[in-house]
Amino acid sequence: MALDVLPNDASALDDSDIDELASMEEAFSAGQLSKAKEDWVLITTARFGNTLHGFTFSTLERIGGTPCVLFGLMSVTRSSKRDQVLRGLMHEAYHRALMAFPDEDVVVGARFVNADALDAFKELDDRTPAPGERAVGEERAWGRRLAKRFAIDRDYDANSFVSPTGAADGFVDFEATEPDTGDAELVEMMQAVSAGGAMVVYGWTMAEDLVKLGKR
Repeated sequence: MALDVLPNDASALDDSDIDELASMEEAFSAGQLSKAKEDWVLITTARFGNTLHGFTFSTLERIGGTPCVLFGLMSVTRSSKRDQVLRGLMHEAYHRALMAFPDEDVVVGARFVNADALDAFKELDDRTPAPGERAVGEERAWGRRLAKRFAIDRDYDANSFVSPTGAADGFVDFEATEPDTGDAELVEMMQAVSAGGAMVVYGWTMAEDLVKLGKR
């Protein structure tokens, strides 16, 4: 059965749609999802048949003139098809970015709470922060810009890219089949995130790469 990935306006969601998203019973409550409906422009769902396997709330916008894809929250069920669902959701995001920002380099940003979920950004260049690398001034500046956009800048630490309360309204909710068995350095880096906190992570997709990532 093929994966069906469908984008829509978040404002079009009704109470039954919110209930369906919440019924996945992963990381987000109906209250959080209702707030996401107000905060983010796009809702993208991923289904096999009639069964919901994942979704994202996101937006495409410019920050200081730079094209951005921002994920308010993303959630993928803990099924055997989770990797396919994650790829499908990211491909749809890249496709929409390609349509909105042709011939431009694009920043992709989100909040993260575990190392597994960073698989969502594995296609990006210059993913920041990165294990063993000290972010320079402009990289830290992008972290601050995104923290402000995610409304977590009050307690955000620009050196660690972490906010102690950053997860309250959303993050990338994804767990590998065997959680935290990947890159040991990524796992160690994410240990800076305490319960309830989140790390702001971003990367770039160059215009020539976006053509390939977003192609249908």
